[in-house]
Amino acid sequence: MPPLTRSQSWLLAICATLTMAVSYADRQALAVLSPTVTRELQISETAYGWLLSAFSLAYLVGAPLAGRWLDRVGARRGLPIAVLLWSTIAAAHVFLPGPGAGLWALLGLRVLLGMAEAPSFPGASQTVHRALSPQDRPRGFGVLYVGSSLGAMVVPPVAAALEHRFGFRFAFLGVAAVGLAWLPLWLWATRTPAARAVLDHPPQEAAPAPALPLRALIRQPAVLRGIFATLAVAPMMSYALNWSPKYLVATFHLPQQALGGLLWLPPVLYDIGSIGFGAWQARRARHAPPSQPPVPLLPGVVALALALTCAAVPLGDAPGVAVFLTGVAMAGGGALFALFTADTLARVPSASVSATAGLLASAQSVAYIAASPLIGRGVEVRSHAFVLGTLAVWLVPGVVVWLGVRRRV
Repeated sequence: MPPLTRSQSWLLAICATLTMAVSYADRQALAVLSPTVTRELQISETAYGWLLSAFSLAYLVGAPLAGRWLDRVGARRGLPIAVLLWSTIAAAHVFLPGPGAGLWALLGLRVLLGMAEAPSFPGASQTVHRALSPQDRPRGFGVLYVGSSLGAMVVPPVAAALEHRFGFRFAFLGVAAVGLAWLPLWLWATRTPAARAVLDHPPQEAAPAPALPLRALIRQPAVLRGIFATLAVAPMMSYALNWSPKYLVATFHLPQQALGGLLWLPPVLYDIGSIGFGAWQARRARHAPPSQPPVPLLPGVVALALALTCAAVPLGDAPGVAVFLTGVAMAGGGALFALFTADTLARVPSASVSATAGLLASAQSVAYIAASPLIGRGVEVRSHAFVLGTLAVWLVPGVVVWLGVRRRV
């Protein structure tokens, strides 16, 4: 079987990136529409935080199981099934009832959506790991995180326009329909025997290692470091993705339809951080032994500095300034995600890559579950500025520990 060319390998990586875009588009539709949804369904800020936690809790339970499943069946078969399932659930938001019952119906749909989307990140990570060479993988994971920001970039103008014309229920339906365009692209990209051979089998290693049980995998020092870093960064990213629309409406009294012209910018800056720092790490990896990829100290410090910009968001005296500062913070968060994901997955057996990615996704869900209702309560009792300052403080210890113990792993 002839190997894939570099362009064919990158085509598969880009398709994996688009999987993440579809996933984030469907999950972020609620965040973009949250000012309207919470007002019309009479949902408080704290209850909105619990809705976010419900999705994350379901994702937490599903991600490790989905990773194990994908390690067995492969992303080529597993991802199309998952996309069809979660798109159907996302479209079902069109049937939301009114106040009272609407909260409970929305809660159930968010739980189902979280479970259905659990294979997205493990499957996309497996695709990047299997399709790309070890030297290209850090850059590939930087590109992979673009998928989440791409979905978050597309949703604001699409959802805002649909909501303005047809109402928020049909906005959910429209976003879900757009995501289904990914399926024929994936089937076309994976049609060749070479692509199937690459995606259906882990890459050959110099010293092949079997897949580790989850209990053993979670005790690996590299995995623990990745989980620790995820717990540090995820709450800030959760605020940027899920609470920025509410911040703009509460602070600057913007209408729902105005958000689409602003919220595309933070995902663009997120892309720059994720791709740029992933490429930086890829260049470093080319000069390191394959068994010991370098852990980035300087890139990590720079990324942390960018992420801390979240504390300065309340200083923006205009919507555009606040959105730009949010985008700078997201650039730092995207850079950190790309760096520690590439580093963590480079240090586990190839047969355990999806399971490891599932554990990282679960750690992110744990952070979202804990942070979302606390953010909602903090906004109700104190202010958005207080919450952003607290999240900036939370960032520092976890990332510093991740960087400080880098040579002990």
